[in-house]
Amino acid sequence: PSLMKQLHDIQQSGVMDGDKLKTIAQAFRKIMSVENNPPVNEVLNSGALPFLINMLSLADMPLVQFEAAWALTNVASTDKTAVVVDAGVIPPLVQLLTSTSPDVREQSAWCLGNIAGDSTALRDVVLASNAMQPLVLNIIKPGSTSLFSNCVWALSNFCRGKPQPELSQVESAIPAIVDVLRGDNEDARVDALWALSYISDGGEEHIDAVLKSNVAPLLVELLGEESKTLT
Repeated sequence: PSLMKQLHDIQQSGVMDGDKLKTIAQAFRKIMSVENNPPVNEVLNSGALPFLINMLSLADMPLVQFEAAWALTNVASTDKTAVVVDAGVIPPLVQLLTSTSPDVREQSAWCLGNIAGDSTALRDVVLASNAMQPLVLNIIKPGSTSLFSNCVWALSNFCRGKPQPELSQVESAIPAIVDVLRGDNEDARVDALWALSYISDGGEEHIDAVLKSNVAPLLVELLGEESKTLT
């Protein structure tokens, strides 16, 4: 309750105090970080959700955006994912994939990956929000190794599940997936292989789209590698 009172006080004052907002968002993030039975219902019932989502739009306060995105990621990783989506979290998260802050981009990708991995219905909402292109850009030009790895993992969730996403929504990611497979980040390569398997596990047009990328020789090469995780 005291956190919510602080939020209401800031709202009524009309002055966006970045330090206070960051502290409040961080507090909600820590509340939701407990491993066993995080108090998600209490947080949602407090009315914090719309405030946290609004914080994502504070472009001149990346630390506030980061903490808010992290808190929302923790909420979205519970069984209340759809509640977060219904509250309008996806558009600002997609916008933040092009933030100037690598940490904000990474946290946004993580949250979108959690949402897409929850169900095919929510995956399709994420894809319909044009999240794929900015996500792929973060794989092509990552700001950090962890950002790269998280974005490849999120990409695998964007492609996962049945019924499959429309080929037109995931086909543009294939060249980036192939580039990941040519790299040396083993965890990312595993996630990229999963993404490729999800895309190719469909009709002839899906298989053709994958084969057009000339990935077949690379896959044969990977079969010859010693890594058990890749094969």
